[in-house]
Amino acid sequence: MRDIKLEDSWLRELRGEFDKEYMFNLREFLIGEMKMGKNILPEPKLWFNALNITPLDSVKVVIIGQDPYPTIGHPHGLSFSVLPDVKPLPKSLYNIFTEMRDDIGIDNFHTGYLEPWAKQGVLLLNSILTVEAGRTNSHKNIGWEIFTDRIIDILNSRLDGVIFMLWGLYAQRKGERLDSSRHLILKSPHPSPLSAFRGFFGSRQFSKANSYLIEQGKSPIEWRL
Repeated sequence: MRDIKLEDSWLRELRGEFDKEYMFNLREFLIGEMKMGKNILPEPKLWFNALNITPLDSVKVVIIGQDPYPTIGHPHGLSFSVLPDVKPLPKSLYNIFTEMRDDIGIDNFHTGYLEPWAKQGVLLLNSILTVEAGRTNSHKNIGWEIFTDRIIDILNSRLDGVIFMLWGLYAQRKGERLDSSRHLILKSPHPSPLSAFRGFFGSRQFSKANSYLIEQGKSPIEWRL
C-alpha cells in the first residue's frame, strides 16, 4: 500500500499505521487475493477515496458504513455512495433519500453519487475499505477495522463539533469511543429495509446536522445533489 496516494493532512496522522504489523498482514492478504484472480472492490486507487476527497481539517459530518457494495460497478470508496448512473439505487440509499425528502424537502433520487457531499466535509467512511465481489462482509477482521478505528480516534481528538451519524448497531459500536461532550452524536436504526421503519424514518438527522453547524458558525451542508 506504500504506492497508494493519501491526502497530506491524513497522511501526517496515519503514516505510522502503514508500518504496523496489522497493516503488513492486511496488505499481504489483499495482494494474495488479487493474485488468485479474485475481484476486489473498489479498485485499489479508490480504497482511500473518502480520505482523499475530504481532508481532515474540512470534516464537518461523518457517516459510518460497514463495507463497500459487493456489486461490480457500484462502490468507489465512499460509504453508501455508488458511481454515477447506477440504477436502481441500493435500497439503503433509497431510504436515506426518502428520509432526506421528508426531513428537508430535497429529492435526490436521480443519482446515488454522493461525492458532492464529501467535497463539503461529509466524511463517508466505511469501517472496512474493501470487499470481494459478490461476497458482502468478506473482508471482515482482516485489519481494516483497526485502521478506521484510528481514523475515528483522530477525528475525536483533533477536531471539535463534528457530527457523527451512527446508523445501526454496527456504526454505534464503532462510535463508542467518541466524546459526546465535544461532538454531536446522532444515532438511529440503519436505513436498511429491514430496520428503517424502526426509527430511521423520522429521525430528521439532516436538518439537525445543519442546525448544529449553523449554531457553530459553520456553513451548512448543501445536501442537494
